[in-house]
Amino acid sequence: MAQVDTKAPRGKAARARKDETLPFSKTNYLIFLAGLAAIIFGYVDLARGGITIAPILLVVGYCVIVPIAILYRGRDSADQPSQDSAS
Repeated sequence: MAQVDTKAPRGKAARARKDETLPFSKTNYLIFLAGLAAIIFGYVDLARGGITIAPILLVVGYCVIVPIAILYRGRDSADQPSQDSAS
């Protein structure tokens, strides 16, 4: 008798159904923009001859702000108290 494949479907359709939400929230993009601004200002200052502020801005932008933007997760609605119960 033939065997029936009972495994989960593969391919684009399975991935599309898995999660249709964006991986980052508005807060993540704002933090990333702040990191991008620090990096741009660092390079601008470096081009003008700055040897003190430029490396600090670049290190903070690349090593602190951008990773925070990638790893940051906002609070879930389950963690926040409901306002309906307060009334």
